Amino acid sequence: MRSFENSQGLLSLVLHAHLPFVRHPEYEKFLEEKWLFEAISETYLPLLRTFRNLESKGIDFKLTISFSPTLTEMLVDPFLQERYLDHLSSLIELAEKEIIRTRSNPAEHKMAIMYQKLFTENYNDFVNLYNKDITIGFKHYFNKGNLLLITSAATHAFLPNFSEYPEVIRAQIVTAVDSFRRVFAERPSGIWLPECGYFPGLEEILKESGLKFYISSAHGVMYSDTTPDKGVFAPVSCPNGVSVFPREKESCRDIWSPIDGYPGDVVYREFYRDIGFDLPIDYIRPYIQDDDIRVNTGFKYYAITGSETKQLYNPAKAEIKIEEHVDNFLYNREKMVNRVRKVFDDRPALFTCPYDAELFGHWWFEGPQFIEKLLVSISESDIFDYCTPLEYLKSYPENQTVEPVYSSWGEQGYSQVWLDGSNDWIYRHLFKVIEKMVELTQRYPDATGLKRRALNQAAREVLLAQASDWPLILKTGTTVPYATKRVKTHILNFHKIYDSLCENVVKTEWLTKLEKKNNLFKDINYLVFQKI
Repeated sequence: MRSFENSQGLLSLVLHAHLPFVRHPEYEKFLEEKWLFEAISETYLPLLRTFRNLESKGIDFKLTISFSPTLTEMLVDPFLQERYLDHLSSLIELAEKEIIRTRSNPAEHKMAIMYQKLFTENYNDFVNLYNKDITIGFKHYFNKGNLLLITSAATHAFLPNFSEYPEVIRAQIVTAVDSFRRVFAERPSGIWLPECGYFPGLEEILKESGLKFYISSAHGVMYSDTTPDKGVFAPVSCPNGVSVFPREKESCRDIWSPIDGYPGDVVYREFYRDIGFDLPIDYIRPYIQDDDIRVNTGFKYYAITGSETKQLYNPAKAEIKIEEHVDNFLYNREKMVNRVRKVFDDRPALFTCPYDAELFGHWWFEGPQFIEKLLVSISESDIFDYCTPLEYLKSYPENQTVEPVYSSWGEQGYSQVWLDGSNDWIYRHLFKVIEKMVELTQRYPDATGLKRRALNQAAREVLLAQASDWPLILKTGTTVPYATKRVKTHILNFHKIYDSLCENVVKTEWLTKLEKKNNLFKDINYLVFQKI
């Protein structure tokens, strides 16, 4: 066990990696599958390279990453792995064309070469280092002790909106733990509650599943009846012993703020200028959707700049700015440490810093470099050390007991993102299929054969319909037709299975086709929906 006696502050960086389950073998190309491919190329593989760089320098870094089960189920899926290779091959081909097209513009030409190197490196890493399964890379650092890997709810349901159905909460948590164990060969010690959504009593099901802690919004702890003595600078304990790590808002604000967060600096790469939209359709057509829908390709040549007239991106300037922002991040934490130590000095101040993983690399191109330089700086610091939640609990097992309150990290801090006039219609349908699913477990407590297969698939469809991504998309107005179709399709699939079971006529061909398409959670047991 590491000692933190000489540290004044502990930095617990927590990255949440999540994508909804999107898999469409019935189509030759499917637009929303690019969400996964972009995340692998721009976030997950660059993060693994960051970890290899740190390892080569002998730095014993510590970082926590939560993987949603829907994401890991896609990462280990052979069909999606092959599609990702096709995606990479297309990008490498485009890079070669871009090198030729940009020869008359030295700055753009240099970046085209950079992209060719990046996509080729991604291809080689994916195939040669990880045998097409990048969970192998994360598992390596998990086993070495550099990464603490934790889980999330099975399909990333916003759990407070299902608080009246404890069967749903248990099904989401138990299925998540089982999926994590199958992928990473260990039980998870903690959980990232989707959208940091908590309601009183949830911790009981977490404890039943062996989960020791969860990540919380700040007000989920600070608004409790008992004010935490150490504020957000130490975890608290629920009455049943489950620990709660509240978000330290200022460290998150430095990166998340849309006004003055680091990713918005004018020298960093502009996300929204992409050759998929800028170049002639005849040139770009082979690299976008078949129906000429323009999409991001990943080739972006401009800096944010701060004006309508964009300047070309300069990686050297961005690298200097990363150094400045790492220094500023630690400077701001040091100022807070000095203030906190006036309140308590029996242990170091803990900064729990949770972020969406995809921010680093996908949205903020320089994000993985920032993480690498930050972890190097922490290793050289006389003030700070890194620390995972599990390490903290081993060093400081006794923490104040409070009763956390209903909360999330969404807009306004509660449920309005996932329940308002734009998406409330889905819940009456979700609640109905939940009730029918519970009913099926009572009607068929020990099903076997084809009937059991149908019941297990019914459970998958209910879980998939509950994903928080669908109401979020309906709220934000992005890919609304797709989210609407997904909710309706999973509900329809469930009703078809329900009706066939009631009629005692399960169509094997249709069921097999559905099992092959929505093939996640292969060991699921429909009895997770048993009445509580």
